[in-house]
Amino acid sequence: MLKKTTLTIASLIGVSCLPQVQAAEQSLDNRWYVAPFASYVQTGGDRNADNGWGGGLGIGKIIDQHFNVELKGFYEGFGGKNGSWSLAGGTADLQYYFMREKFSPYAVVAAGGMNSCVGGNCGAGVIGEAGLGFTYELDDNFLLRSDVRYRYNNNLNNHVQTGTDQFNDMTVNVGFVIPFGEKPKQVSRAEVRVQPAPAPVLATPAPAVDPCHGRHYKSSHVDANGCPVKIVLKGEHFKYDSAELQPPAKAILDSLAKDLIADPQKTEVEAKGYASSEGGASYNLRLSERRAKSVVEYLKAKGVTNKLIAKGFGIADPIGDNSTEAGRVENRRVELIWIEQ
Repeated sequence: MLKKTTLTIASLIGVSCLPQVQAAEQSLDNRWYVAPFASYVQTGGDRNADNGWGGGLGIGKIIDQHFNVELKGFYEGFGGKNGSWSLAGGTADLQYYFMREKFSPYAVVAAGGMNSCVGGNCGAGVIGEAGLGFTYELDDNFLLRSDVRYRYNNNLNNHVQTGTDQFNDMTVNVGFVIPFGEKPKQVSRAEVRVQPAPAPVLATPAPAVDPCHGRHYKSSHVDANGCPVKIVLKGEHFKYDSAELQPPAKAILDSLAKDLIADPQKTEVEAKGYASSEGGASYNLRLSERRAKSVVEYLKAKGVTNKLIAKGFGIADPIGDNSTEAGRVENRRVELIWIEQ
């Protein structure tokens, strides 16, 4: 048996949700449509009747993003203890769509009239309906539709059935909607946006001053500011007792040559050759000078245009202990010194 109170509460809850839903887009769709449907009727206990079937047709119009209006006619029939029932009527529907998407749920309220006949007695009355439903768009011009409605029927003292002229039923409707014409495109709802105040223009900070003036050479010794002061080529960078450069020295000088070529300031570079205490002083002076010149000539051959100076200092300014082989290796060297302008 249908519970009138339960159905009424469910319908009111559905309708109460209407103002809480807002659409993100505004539809320009205002087409007319037809909507045939089939119905299943679950009768209330006050009819003393079985459940039944029916069908009908609606003709409606899309008003805006949320609302449809529709005129609907229907016929329903079912058996009962007092004989066969036939219900024929029509309603004016107002449908509220929570959103217009492929799947679109809606709430509906309706009012109208209905002629009821049972066991040879007929009488006209009024009906009111409320319910929830949805449409599912298969195509721009074809949508499936279904809803569930509570229906209140008052036969206005026509005494179609002895005992009461008020009836409470539930209908489940399934059908489809066929809009006429091409579906308009949707456009975004115009929104008024408050433009933020322009951000204050801040002075661009002056770029940090590079104390090295762009000079950052690999393999170089640096000062407290991280700027290169010298590159040291030690004894293993030359053939023994020779000014011929070994591959490790050439690799260092190749990298240095690229940096010097890219240096727009063309800083002056001095190559200072040194030797260990082995051998005669005059021989070591000449060897250190030849090694310094070998470095300068190699850089020039690589395209370096900086001013390059080669000097030999022999056994002067030792940096290691000449009494040990490790110290003597440290002293056999060529130092490339950057001379500030």
